[in-house]
Amino acid sequence: MNFEEKLLSTENIFDGKVIKVDKETVELPNGKKAFREIVRHHGAVALIPITDDDKIVMIKQWREPMRKVTLEIPAGKIEPGEESDPLQTAIRELNEEARYEAENIELVTPFYTTPGFSDEEIYLYHASGLKPVSTELPQDDDEFLELVELTLPEAMSAMKEGLICDSKTIMGLLFWQLMQ
Repeated sequence: MNFEEKLLSTENIFDGKVIKVDKETVELPNGKKAFREIVRHHGAVALIPITDDDKIVMIKQWREPMRKVTLEIPAGKIEPGEESDPLQTAIRELNEEARYEAENIELVTPFYTTPGFSDEEIYLYHASGLKPVSTELPQDDDEFLELVELTLPEAMSAMKEGLICDSKTIMGLLFWQLMQ
């Protein structure tokens, strides 16, 4: 069966700092027309930073869309010039958010966060051999972060309590659990 939809037209609805929204008209495999609203995103990285004493480094911060404080793994969007090398973004974000550098950073997997309406792709990395950075990169002016280090049982408990509630962090915790 052919599942591919044929793109007929694209209309930009919104062009912001972080996202862009397009409305597409497509022809379905059965010949009918349909509309798709698609959130466009530059892409991002996320890191599973594990300390030598087997704790995960997490970021505590306010998330306005959910109107609550969350615990998340360090992450950030891919900036212009970093598109061809997400590892460069991972190294930068580990410094900016967690103030660490890693002896080893390996790609776990890229994944799409919500393919039903967004093209956002996150590259998930595992970082080990952590040590504090000698030169701190500036943090974003609109970010207020607190570092938290948790054992796996503590992190799983925080997930059950709803403090850890985003897909990239849950995926990172499950990967860490499988590594045990």
